[in-house]
Amino acid sequence: MDANPTSSAHGSSEAAARAAGEVIELLEILWEHGREMVSPAPVSATQLRVLYALEREDGINLRTLSELLGSAPSSVSRLCDRLEALGFVERFPSSVSRRELELRLTNPAKAYLGDLRVHREEVLTASIAAMPPSARASLLEGLRGFRTSLESVQPVRPRHPALTDAESA
Repeated sequence: MDANPTSSAHGSSEAAARAAGEVIELLEILWEHGREMVSPAPVSATQLRVLYALEREDGINLRTLSELLGSAPSSVSRLCDRLEALGFVERFPSSVSRRELELRLTNPAKAYLGDLRVHREEVLTASIAAMPPSARASLLEGLRGFRTSLESVQPVRPRHPALTDAESA
């Protein structure tokens, strides 16, 4: 055991960084595997973020949606154009300002999100059911510990909070 507290703290930081890197890699693998099993088609991941935001904030305007997504209004407008063409988003005159439009999900969009959630839950349930009981218990314990640690960590601001036009288009 190292008697130097600075060295121990540094070793602990290095171990935490290695563990974080491994967790990130595993989550990326799991995310990609999940995307392959449950395709969000006909929408992209960025368009799906728009649908989730509109589901939470029904009737918001483009400016507010852009702020929620951290993206330029022009990029979000193009996303909404595509979602409107798919029949997933409707624009209505605002009840508070003649110059603004309210964005709302259509019934097909709501049904799509519901179906997507059901399918993802089925895949997740099947995956967890296939795990040995000891692995499920470890997963649960690890996630509880992760949640507890998140409560004490200050949020980190992203270096580039806005989506690039390439990501949002």
